[in-house]
Parts: sequence; C-alpha cells; structure tokens
Amino acid sequence: MVARGSLIVVSVLTLCLLLHLLVVSGLQGRAKQQRSFDRFRSALAEGVAPVGPTDAVGRELAPGAGLAFLEIPSIDVRQVVGEGTRGVDLMGGPGHRRDTPLPGQAGTSVILGRLGTFGGPFSRLGDLKAGEKITVTTGQGAFEFRVTGLRFGGEPAPSPLAAGSGRLLLVSASGPRFMPSGVLRVDADLVTPAAPAVARLVGTRKLPASEQIMGSDPNTLWALALWLQALTILAVGAVWAWRRWGPAQTWVVFLPPGVLVGLFVAGEVARLLPNLV
Repeated sequence: MVARGSLIVVSVLTLCLLLHLLVVSGLQGRAKQQRSFDRFRSALAEGVAPVGPTDAVGRELAPGAGLAFLEIPSIDVRQVVGEGTRGVDLMGGPGHRRDTPLPGQAGTSVILGRLGTFGGPFSRLGDLKAGEKITVTTGQGAFEFRVTGLRFGGEPAPSPLAAGSGRLLLVSASGPRFMPSGVLRVDADLVTPAAPAVARLVGTRKLPASEQIMGSDPNTLWALALWLQALTILAVGAVWAWRRWGPAQTWVVFLPPGVLVGLFVAGEVARLLPNLV
C-alpha cells in the first residue's frame, strides 16, 4: 500500500510539474503581463508613472509594479518591466533590480528576465547582435539604447561609464530553456540624453539574495509542505478506494482533485526555482 501510494504521488507530481512548466506558467505569465500593460499604459497617460523607487504619493513601489515598457524589435520582445527581481516578481515579466537606476537614467540599470518558464520573455536574448536597438519607455520619456555586446559566464564587463551616461544591462539564464547552464548578460549603451537619476532606497549590499542573479526565495516552503501533505492524503485515500471500490470509481473520484492539488504543488515548486529559469 505504501509503495502504491508513493508511486501515485510521484506520478501526479511529475505530470503536474511538466504541465505547469510547459503550459500553465506561460498562460499565467501572459495574463499578468497583460494586466501590467493596462495599468502601466494608464499611469503613463495620467502622468503618474513612477520615475524612482516610490509612486506619485511617495510610497515605496509594490513588488511587481510596472515602471517601464521594454521593446526589442529584433527578437520580438515587448514587455512591461516590474519593480523587483525575486522569482515571484518575474512570474509576470522582466524585473528591475531595485539597487540600480531606472532605464534611461544616468548609471547602469539592470533588468532580469526568465529564460523558459512563465512565457520566457528573455528566451531569445542570446540572438541579439551588436548595434541592434532597444527602446525603453518610462515616466521620464522614451530612451534608445544600442547593444554593445553579449557576455557569458565570467567574461569581462565593459569599460566604466562616463559621468552622466546611461547603460542597460539585460540578464537571463543561458542554455536549454528548462535546464540552463549559465548566465547571459547583454550590455546596451544609452544613445539619447540621460535623465537625472533618482536616489534608490536599497543599496547593493542590502539587496536580498533572493533578488540577485539566479536567486531563489525559500519563504514559501511552508506552503509547499502543506500541499504535499494534501497530495499524500489523497494518494492514501486513492489506494484505499482502489481496494474497496475498484479502479473505475477511484479514477473518477480522485483524479480531478489529485491533478488540482498536484498543480498547486507544481506552482509552489516553480516559486523555488532560480529567478532566471
């Protein structure tokens, strides 16, 4: 009975994790991106789009709040960039690292995006070539960047910026979409005049590990444990029903809740993945 229950749990988890990574996460990412686009477009039209780490009334931006619209025509990227780079923040699109200026401001702005899950907005980042155009629209206007190069692994960074200049650093995982082998960085220099930078609320030394490159957030492990318990209870019940009712009735009764709970488990597992996957 224990062996059969364990086999059921493993089978449901494997199926649901594949379903979540390949299908469900993409649907979730597109839905969140559409909502972010609608809100950010309204903020731009009303003149209240953020130009720093706080909103129009001085409150710190909520995680995931839209603050820029990123366009890379050569690889068909059109994404709202949200504030924050935790894994949960990047479920709805690329995220701006909170210890860097906004795109278009003086200094180097860093944007992280996922390679494969939740729509994989940066899945084609490696196809970029030097000289290609990137446009970012914020509450301070539209800014144009030109790609200067791609970096893999520990390749050296470009020369430091001159005072008053701006740069955009796009970061994602490299390698196969669901089995990344490293980190890809794309450097792009600002070719339009830089906007004044606004002081950040979080310094690089205080940025949590979960918001750094390939960071993972373990704060939801408790939720994963609870859903795993629920799945285990369902598996035990299914084994009991198999012996008492037979296979047909067991499948009818336990398959729908088993798949549902399995998807919740898969969702919690996805939250624990590195933020660039």
